[in-house]
Amino acid sequence: AAGQRVVRAARHVRELSATADARPAGSGLSLAAFVCCAAIWGSTFLVISIGNDALAPLWAASLRLALAAALLTVITRLTRQSLPRGAALRTAAVYGALNLGIGMGLLYWGETRVSSGITAVTYATIPLTTMIAASALGMERPTPVQWLAAWLALGGVGVLFLGQLHDRTSIPGLAAVLLGALCAACSGIALKRGPRQSALGANAIAAWVGFAVCLAGSFGLREHHVIPSNAAQTLPLLYLAVAGSCVAFVLYTWLLQRWPVTRLSFIAVVTPVIATVLGVVVRHEPVTRASLTGSALVLGGVLLMMAQRPAAR
Repeated sequence: AAGQRVVRAARHVRELSATADARPAGSGLSLAAFVCCAAIWGSTFLVISIGNDALAPLWAASLRLALAAALLTVITRLTRQSLPRGAALRTAAVYGALNLGIGMGLLYWGETRVSSGITAVTYATIPLTTMIAASALGMERPTPVQWLAAWLALGGVGVLFLGQLHDRTSIPGLAAVLLGALCAACSGIALKRGPRQSALGANAIAAWVGFAVCLAGSFGLREHHVIPSNAAQTLPLLYLAVAGSCVAFVLYTWLLQRWPVTRLSFIAVVTPVIATVLGVVVRHEPVTRASLTGSALVLGGVLLMMAQRPAAR
């Protein structure tokens, strides 16, 4: 009976996937996935910062990725989807090394020196980086309106950044976060250029590769490897592994196969707005004119980008 239930569940997942594939890129399902990714990743910067108070940064990233990789592998098998092979496997491994390995490791380490709000704002440079790379590689041809949208959103990011910047902000921390954002942008380009594959399978492989990279970095930095045993150590880890990795990254990969990479990259400029709101609600940070102005510019750029489609080359 249990086996029959698993078969029925797997069949249901495949049917939902086929239905989703038949829908246009601008369908309500795609937009819902975009909003879900933005909402989750807008909160993860704060949760990473909280988790870093209880665990060493790269060790925390390693534990998150190990749990996510195990869950994704099991789900992939239960739904009878295949793990990537050949060129797809190489693409997933590169994506994992850049985004979940080097990029996430730099993000976790940077957040020990830079506030979660500034980190989220810094990550909003991803759309412009992605647009430049996609244009240079001949993948997409951004329109003048899209360039305007990117610069408008980046202008909002700059306003948010200046509004949150303090004298104690660590330059090495900022450099690490910026490099992490660059790795994230490059990973999206690499995955987009590779063969089409299962979002679950691709992220399972990527998480295992990212885990290996972060674990090597953790031992290289001689961090303390504490096994989580209390709520302060466990709850951020569970949220980041399940919501941040298993849900958001899978939705991101699924969307990447349906949307232009430049449009999807604008998730990164929505997250600072969410991070600012969470800072007010959770940490009681004051609402400033800079945060309101910057948020308005960011949202304006996102809406302008979402209304446009890049010309194909």
